[in-house]
Amino acid sequence: MDIKPAERVRALPPYLIAELDRRKRARVAAGHDVIDFGVGAPDRPPRSFIVERLKQAADQPANHRYTLGHGCPAFREQAAAFMEARYGVRLEPHREILTLIGSKEGIGHLPLALVDPGRGVLIPNPGYPAYRSGTIYAGGVPHDLPLTEQRGWLPDLDAVPAAVADNAVLLYLNYPNNPTGACAPMSLFEQAVDWARRHEVLLVHDAAYNEMYFGDERPPSVLQVPGAREVAIEFHSTSKTFNMTGWRLAFAAGHAGALAALARLKVNLDSGQFAPIQEGGIAAYAAFDRPEFDEDRAMYRRRAELLAGGLREMGLRAPDPRATFYVWAGLPPGVDSIQAANRLLEQADVVAIPGVTFGSGGEGFLRFATTVDLERTQAALDRMRKLSW
Repeated sequence: MDIKPAERVRALPPYLIAELDRRKRARVAAGHDVIDFGVGAPDRPPRSFIVERLKQAADQPANHRYTLGHGCPAFREQAAAFMEARYGVRLEPHREILTLIGSKEGIGHLPLALVDPGRGVLIPNPGYPAYRSGTIYAGGVPHDLPLTEQRGWLPDLDAVPAAVADNAVLLYLNYPNNPTGACAPMSLFEQAVDWARRHEVLLVHDAAYNEMYFGDERPPSVLQVPGAREVAIEFHSTSKTFNMTGWRLAFAAGHAGALAALARLKVNLDSGQFAPIQEGGIAAYAAFDRPEFDEDRAMYRRRAELLAGGLREMGLRAPDPRATFYVWAGLPPGVDSIQAANRLLEQADVVAIPGVTFGSGGEGFLRFATTVDLERTQAALDRMRKLSW
């Protein structure tokens, strides 16, 4: 019997990162020493006190049951405490915090909970692919929100056509930004909250990289804007902040009605995250300002500066990022990003993500994740210097 994917699956754009990973694994299997700057997954394990909290919780029989609904009350309470300590934002943990099985899960499911077929969603271009995929899967209509190098990768909300704004249900923002590494001032969030209120659109801020900053200026939360809780939700993740990518733990905060709709969808699709993992998250968020995490940020900054500096020596446009663990490198004019990534893999055994993976606005760029230690980063730069772009 010939099984064909449903139309909603056939409509999804190709996930180029998965294809590049397949080709990388083939080269590794063939004996090549591949240096991988591709998928943004930390190369260090979580701190031991986080792992120990999970182990202790796993020894408790009561922690092996379902965690239906909004998630364990203790995790939501700790998430709310983190939001108050870090941002000065006071949230009601049992209405304005929702536990997620990773922020990608929440981002992908949000359109299913809130977007009727034919309604619009404003999506940064370039941007994280899950915004577009979730919209398409829900039958929504993606509308590009262009981000350009000339504007510092910040959107121009005043340029959104009136017809698009009138049909929109969601507006996605993501700062510090994946893939560009750009940071946004509070003034952008103030403008976005005002825009969302005027157009009756839910503002969705993906704050997965908020704790991956390199200077003294810490990225803000959109929920710090007065009145934001009436028009916005924000996603926070343990993956990048605490090296917990495989744990799949995150939370959404903000507009209680939007979170209730997402929770209603989730209770029909999943049974919650494993309680001991949520216990590990409690330990992590309770210790978010410990010096160990300053050490992690300093490590990523050293890697980013080495990588960006080396790429600039080769003629690429690669400013030192102020946040995230990505270096966003502009290729010479006319160089195709997929061809450039293929050339890196085939001729230098180096993996970087073609910018077009993140939308048409990423064409002409490569994204490098600084999840490779300094020695291997230097080795990759030495290999790349032998190529002509």
